[in-house]
Amino acid sequence: MISDDTTQDTRQVNHDALREFVDRKWNDEIVPALTDYIAVPAKSPAFDANWERNGYIERVVTDAAQWAEQQKVHGLKLEVVRLPGRTPVIFFESPATRSGSAETIVLYGHLDKQPEFAGWRNDLGPWTPKFEDGKLYGRGGADDGYAIYASLTAIAALDAQGVERPRCVGLIETCEESGSYDLLPYVDVLRERLGKVGLVVCLDSGAGNYDQLWLTTSLRGLVSGDLEVQVLDEGIHSGAYGGIVPSSFRIMRQLFDRLEDSANGNLLPKGFHCDVPRARLLELEATARILGDEVWKTSPWACGADGRQVLPTTTNPQEALLNSTWRPSLSVTGASGLPAIADAGNVLRPRTAFKLSLRLPPLVDAAAAVAELQSLLEVDPPYNAKVTFKPETGSATGWSAPDLAPWLATALNDASRQHYGADVAYIGQGGTIPLMNVLKAGFPDSQFMVCGVLGPKSNAHGPNEFLHVPYGKKLTAAVAEVIAAAP
Repeated sequence: MISDDTTQDTRQVNHDALREFVDRKWNDEIVPALTDYIAVPAKSPAFDANWERNGYIERVVTDAAQWAEQQKVHGLKLEVVRLPGRTPVIFFESPATRSGSAETIVLYGHLDKQPEFAGWRNDLGPWTPKFEDGKLYGRGGADDGYAIYASLTAIAALDAQGVERPRCVGLIETCEESGSYDLLPYVDVLRERLGKVGLVVCLDSGAGNYDQLWLTTSLRGLVSGDLEVQVLDEGIHSGAYGGIVPSSFRIMRQLFDRLEDSANGNLLPKGFHCDVPRARLLELEATARILGDEVWKTSPWACGADGRQVLPTTTNPQEALLNSTWRPSLSVTGASGLPAIADAGNVLRPRTAFKLSLRLPPLVDAAAAVAELQSLLEVDPPYNAKVTFKPETGSATGWSAPDLAPWLATALNDASRQHYGADVAYIGQGGTIPLMNVLKAGFPDSQFMVCGVLGPKSNAHGPNEFLHVPYGKKLTAAVAEVIAAAP
């Protein structure tokens, strides 16, 4: 509700009142709403082929929309937009309360989730929320079901004080963890309703620590797909034919030798690399000084030889940051054709298949990388084996942020000092948010505030994922401060 106090500076935020509003909203409404949200296995379509029939995505969309419609935001209008055969999108808009403000602020998040994964603590689980020591455990709360709740709370906090602001629009999708392939058609449909976008606020990113506001300045791209090697039509006795039939696993190893140096994990194709802009290098150096060895020490390392901790690829903080943000990396995230150890007999298996996840530097074109990867793997296979690589829908090019406008740089630093007691810090992320490039291309003059709550050990996508609630509260207040400062 807009205040009638005409003596108030309509751009000046009462910081104490803002913190009180945000704390109360998180304690009374957001944490309970996210507790319910975590309990719903609303897996992204890539992990739930029957998502529409199962209705889990529909449930979290309905719950979030119903909560949103109850918020005291000036002129709020909300619609669940649906295109045939695609996951739904929540679109909300609130008109400007500041006269003469022509630009729009877009606030982005998603409600779909990663699958369960193994290894959760005995008293935790992906769909069994638990609040403990300021952390809300469970799948999806931090990545990033909280986004719609935090975004509308930030707007409502300003409206409660009568602080004037630009027009605000929300775009909450349900296909992000699958590569956001459903999102582009919605952006096309909603482009005119988005208006002239001056600032994008994305709350689907991470933080280097929980001590300050972190701005994401780059995101890696992603190519994923299934690589299969087949040598037989059926399994046969390994004693009779071992040494005659080439192992499908050994052929897979040879294909990997085309891709990476197994001694250090470096990707070999030059097309998967790019130069790092000087501005990003300077930011990375500063981040390495802030975080130090915490860059790599916060991983949940196992005990290796003689009970000593497994070692990272590098203990140099700057090199570790480069490896995880501006250099390509390859992971095997799944396999088939391999029976469980308890079921494995003396049989030469007919096939081996791996799910590959190739992270690309921010400036490498994903389409070109897909073509190069497929050719590299399929052409001239060892032993003339049947080798196929099937790229997944949703490959995405990375993103590097435009230079910060002076007003945004000042607003971010002021917000960080006000609510965290420290300067804003800058970091690249190894993950991918496809929407950023879409909006950068569609609105080339827009600014970006890409932030998130995924700090050390929050473990998105893995076991024991948690949302650091105190950090989430401070981030919500910081978003409100930036919205108030926007032109």
